[in-house]
Amino acid sequence: MKLTVHTFLTLDGVMQGPGGREEDTSGGFEFGGWLVPHADDDMGKIVDGWFAQADAILLGRTTYQLFHPYWSRVTDPGDAVAAALNSLPKYVVSGTLMEATWNNSTILPGNFLEAIDDLKATPGRELQVHGSHRLARALHDAGLVDEYRLFIFPVVLGQGKRLFETGAVPSTFTLAGSKTTSTGAVYLTLLPTAFGAGDLEVGEFEVQDGQERIRE
Repeated sequence: MKLTVHTFLTLDGVMQGPGGREEDTSGGFEFGGWLVPHADDDMGKIVDGWFAQADAILLGRTTYQLFHPYWSRVTDPGDAVAAALNSLPKYVVSGTLMEATWNNSTILPGNFLEAIDDLKATPGRELQVHGSHRLARALHDAGLVDEYRLFIFPVVLGQGKRLFETGAVPSTFTLAGSKTTSTGAVYLTLLPTAFGAGDLEVGEFEVQDGQERIRE
């Protein structure tokens, strides 16, 4: 299975609490629900398309415990997100969760990166990560992410959990697709192309014969 990471971000990279005031107030976060005024049909169609490609869901503990009580109450068979989350296999990364009661859920062992690598080797389409701040960072740093699907919204918060915090492994990406929604959100599909400081290509500009050029 291909491992894909799906995240809603502000312009300053914050992914915390997009969907509600009390969704995630950890660290004194004050702006829960920042995404809601920018949600539209364009976003909904893209998100539905994500879940149509999923064969399994991978979540961190916090996101799992946020998703479970909300999505398990959505019984509308026409809701693509709820249908996928409630029926598909769900894998939870947690060192403290003793029991995963949501239908078809499994808690991964302590060596979760190895377990996730094993899951990727199984037949299927996509193993999808949604939210899950610390898990997404661990997967990035381990080089296990095959594709990023990022919604970037015209909002700056100045606080909150970010997808790529200081110390993230340097990486570059190829843009595989992009769209803009009616509310000004930009959707990007990114494929990793270089991973690690040693593989990161850098350069510099210089002036030659009165013209700015890239130094080879």
